Amino acid sequence: MLFTPYKLGRVTLRNRTVRSAAFESMGADYSPTQKLKDYHVSVAAGGIGMTTLAYASVSRSGLSFNSQLWMRPEIVPALKDITDAIHAEGAAASIQLGHCGNMTHISTAGQIPIGASNGINLYSPTIVRRARRAELEQIAADFGRAVRLAHEAGFDCVEIHAGHGYLISQFLSPLTNHRRDEFGGSLDNRMRFMRMCLDEVMRVRDETGIGVLMKHNMYDGLNCGIQVPESIEIARVIESYGVDGIVLSGGFVSRTPMLVMRGAMPIDVLTHFMKNRALALSIKLFGWMMMRPYPWSECYFLEDAKKFRAALKCPLVYVGGVVSREGAEKVLGAGFDLVQMARCLVAEPAFVRRMETEGPDCRSVCDHTNYCIGRMYSVDMQCHRNVEE
Repeated sequence: MLFTPYKLGRVTLRNRTVRSAAFESMGADYSPTQKLKDYHVSVAAGGIGMTTLAYASVSRSGLSFNSQLWMRPEIVPALKDITDAIHAEGAAASIQLGHCGNMTHISTAGQIPIGASNGINLYSPTIVRRARRAELEQIAADFGRAVRLAHEAGFDCVEIHAGHGYLISQFLSPLTNHRRDEFGGSLDNRMRFMRMCLDEVMRVRDETGIGVLMKHNMYDGLNCGIQVPESIEIARVIESYGVDGIVLSGGFVSRTPMLVMRGAMPIDVLTHFMKNRALALSIKLFGWMMMRPYPWSECYFLEDAKKFRAALKCPLVYVGGVVSREGAEKVLGAGFDLVQMARCLVAEPAFVRRMETEGPDCRSVCDHTNYCIGRMYSVDMQCHRNVEE
């Protein structure tokens, strides 16, 4: 089943595999680079059905890193060069679009970071102010504009990021949304900004035919955050928009980062590459308190994801710890339509091709040390097997 074609919107994927939108950190000055192109082309050549460029911001205020993409007309030709090269290798191309909200800094956002509510982001660290309605209307419009630019750049699909504690997620979650206006309080109010964004995204989808996936948190990982029953209610609203699939994930990068990725955060690697030495020292001393480890196991989100499969009719995309053909087939056998993976494709870009040729016993060489995660935010996302320090 893994190597059967799948129709996603107007494009047919050659198989059921998708390179998930794990941040590559391979841009420069908010623009694509040759390194970013080379990596995704290598994954495309390695047999993937669709590869996803990660974490592109729809506006300046949503940027976290200089190495992140900022969707604007100036970078469309460079993005088109990447999508053309991906297509030449037989794969489809997707790009993840989002706004990081309070997970940024004035140096990248160009303003005081905005979020659902006032507060402090300890990870930057920076003061955060509550977004005004006019700003939210503009950001929702920016989502639509970014989808149009993605279409012009040759992407077959976009993935709208509504999880992991970024801006849409910050409005959905009672953990970060303390507003008392029409955007806060009840779940219906907390979904208002998400619906504004989806209205714009789906309007452009209807005009262009580009595929639309949406990344959604099954749960935030904290008692005061979204839990599975409420998350299913949100997923039903997303489903009602007619999206081409929901990517099921979980965790808040600002509170439970390793819930998303599992295993221990390699604090020594993380702090070794950080340029802010004071912040590096504080993380080295207290990081174990801020980045609680979660045990890794293959397909670690699957049991929770099955609850969504039982409740929803729309296509669902599984992500979370798939490192073998057996694991991928298990996911598809449970009723999921596509399988996303990332770290095994950082270690081995041609892993999908190897799964196809070696058969059911094929397993990734990834050893789950999370070295790639440790260097991702300061250098780029690379496996320790592929770099020389």
